[in-house]
Amino acid sequence: MPTLSSRYLGLDLAHPVIASASPLSASFDGMRRLEDAGAAGVVMASLYEEQVRFEDTRYATMTEYVAGSNAEAATYFPELPDYRHGASGHIETLRRAADALDIPVIASLNGISDDGWLDLAVELEQAGAAALELNICLVPTDFRITGADIEQRYLDIVRHVKSRIALPVSVKLPPFFAALGNLVEKLQAAGADGVVLFNSIPRTEIDLDAFGVARSAALSSAGDIHLPLLWTTLLSGCVRLSLAAGGGVDGHADVARLLLAGADVVATTSALLRHGPAHLTALVEGLDGWLAENGFQSVAEIRGRLDAAHCGRPDMSMHSEYARARMLADFAFLDSARTAGS
Repeated sequence: MPTLSSRYLGLDLAHPVIASASPLSASFDGMRRLEDAGAAGVVMASLYEEQVRFEDTRYATMTEYVAGSNAEAATYFPELPDYRHGASGHIETLRRAADALDIPVIASLNGISDDGWLDLAVELEQAGAAALELNICLVPTDFRITGADIEQRYLDIVRHVKSRIALPVSVKLPPFFAALGNLVEKLQAAGADGVVLFNSIPRTEIDLDAFGVARSAALSSAGDIHLPLLWTTLLSGCVRLSLAAGGGVDGHADVARLLLAGADVVATTSALLRHGPAHLTALVEGLDGWLAENGFQSVAEIRGRLDAAHCGRPDMSMHSEYARARMLADFAFLDSARTAGS
């Protein structure tokens, strides 16, 4: 029977499939179900600084704004002696999960201010998180901001957070940097222990009936695996930090592909939302069967077997593959056009 044991961010895992942050990991019961279904680790749903601020403002409004306005107003919403701030519920859920679950619980943080990143990171560490995933989302709506400015902000966040906590820290990245490999090397130098490829970007839609702009989260599909595959192959063997890859992972074959590309772990969300937490069992058992059928004794034996380090010149290989793909597409178009005209 193949050995599936893996390692990510310095954490020992039973196998390389973890559950990404999602509504499934927002509650203790949800994380318990993911563990029971076979997840090797779970990333808790992100803590958003905006939500913390909203809860703080609402609490202050209810307990302070009308205080003293009349003889009874201050008693409508009595102060809660144990209330610290809007992160309290999230922190308590993390603490409970970290104490009760046998798998690592990785916290996820999405901040908007320097104080938010630092203070909340410390609280997540104190609550017992096994590691911290920085879910950074910076969209430069101010066109005076340059790509270098955005990269520097990522680096500053990592340096500052690492200066305050001892936990291993990973950075969840979007795929749209002009020189992603260079940024990952800089993140490594700044102290990051891992990167997650990739963050999902909300989709922008135009509502023709309401004449409005809407943004919504969308589940990944099979075609989305190509970018994580590409960058995992390029980064594997070239950086020391841990690589988590996901997006477009639906079956065990996708897990095998990302491991062959060099991923340390495969993170899945959309497949679990589509099929339920029990799909984790299918992914792990399918990977185990695939390894056995192909004569591999362990996950370690296939990890990075097809990464770019096995190509003499990755740049030439990429160009050749691009040219070949374009020629095949052109030939297919000409063939279909000729068939249609005959």
